[in-house]
Amino acid sequence: MSSVIAATRFSVLDRSRTREGHTHAEALRDTVTLARELEELGYHRVWVSEHHGVPGVAGSAPTVLAAAIASATRTIRVGTGGVMLPNHQPLVVAEQFGVLESLFPGRIDMGLGRSVGFTDGVRKALGRDKGDAEDFAAQIQELLGWFRGTSPTGVHARPAEGLTVPPFVLAMGEGADIAARAGLPMVIGDLRNRARMQRGIDHYRDHFRPSPWASEPYVVISGTVAVAATPEEARRLLVPEAWSMAYSRTHGTFPPLAPAERVEALTMTGKERGFFEGGLAGHIAGTEEQVAHELETLLKETQAQEVLVTTSTYDRAALVDSYRRLARVIAA
Repeated sequence: MSSVIAATRFSVLDRSRTREGHTHAEALRDTVTLARELEELGYHRVWVSEHHGVPGVAGSAPTVLAAAIASATRTIRVGTGGVMLPNHQPLVVAEQFGVLESLFPGRIDMGLGRSVGFTDGVRKALGRDKGDAEDFAAQIQELLGWFRGTSPTGVHARPAEGLTVPPFVLAMGEGADIAARAGLPMVIGDLRNRARMQRGIDHYRDHFRPSPWASEPYVVISGTVAVAATPEEARRLLVPEAWSMAYSRTHGTFPPLAPAERVEALTMTGKERGFFEGGLAGHIAGTEEQVAHELETLLKETQAQEVLVTTSTYDRAALVDSYRRLARVIAA
């Protein structure tokens, strides 16, 4: 067994991607079912995401979905990847996580991101604009203050105050610096731009300030990992998401996932083909042996403590099989 893989935690973020011919309700139930399977396979944590007004994503309320997952599982850690803090009042976020931690003590994670809505229309509906993301560092401090009972308002967050819910910062753009200055664990991607990711990790470690939440840097790298019996089958797992991303780049909307065979039969424009091929590149995909080798190289380069796998595909059985094969790589 690779000692570097053995020393690394492996976790999963499931975005509750909708699929052609399937409902939003099915996508959410699929996430809960997957969480049970991931728990049996020994993954460390399962996270869910926050998206608003996106046709291809059913997960719009991550703390609600996290509660459903925690109720359906027993031991796996459950959290968000992430709650987009600029969209919410920090007090309300603290209360939500306080409720989760009270109901499922010792199992809840609080992953926090700085994105605001996907489109101008969504931002308007949320009552937010792009400038709200600039206050992310202050919003984090306000949120953490509710747990520590240090709010200058004199208000106390019930039942959050006094509880410890591990916070993580999703490092998009300035996120690495914000995580370092706040002394918080950091989640960073993506695998398609390794040099940029490594610069973010180096900056985070160089500027990390110990805090009550973390005494030393903690790096989680996130990205797509697809494992199958053959390299060709692993590549097919990537096809639906790659096409969805290509479509969003050329049409302005993020669609449900299509079956790989339908995507492969499409006649694409040159622009679509370019985005599609780009969407297939840079991920970790292949047989168990190939993936083990790639993971070992990646972990030696980044010295990350954890990998957060974010794979999405149309074929849910193939997705579960990929996670089962990855679990074998981890345990080998």
